[in-house]
Amino acid sequence: MTRTLPLLRRLVLALGITLAGTAASAPSTAETETYRAFGEKPGLVRLMDDFMQRLLADERTAAFFREVNQAHVKRELVEQFCALLAGPCRYEGVDMKTIHQDLAIRKREFNALVELLQQAMAAQGVPFAAQNRLLARLAPMHRDIITAH
Repeated sequence: MTRTLPLLRRLVLALGITLAGTAASAPSTAETETYRAFGEKPGLVRLMDDFMQRLLADERTAAFFREVNQAHVKRELVEQFCALLAGPCRYEGVDMKTIHQDLAIRKREFNALVELLQQAMAAQGVPFAAQNRLLARLAPMHRDIITAH
């Protein structure tokens, strides 16, 4: 895991991919293959089931997810990830800045969430290259999610 965190930091600094930019253009073959590598929408549902269990079991993240409507969070994440992966979904949920503004999330908790997502993707058999493509799309969101120092 320590090897993946510097990679994520580089991605955060290097990438400026936005959801609007990916939604505005037709998906490329690589994007379509990435969506398929995740098992399409049923695979994303399985991923979020696994991910939520990990989030609740980890002391670094549990407090942020214990008292929320977990089924709703999983549905929103499925839609968001599906859209980011050029699947046939459209994320219409609240923007990341608004959702996270009052949560006082530090870099420590954000990194823990990324680590747990990587573990869940590996456990679900998502190929490493597909994992990296998703992480590259998610990386710019750190600015809106980390709200405490």
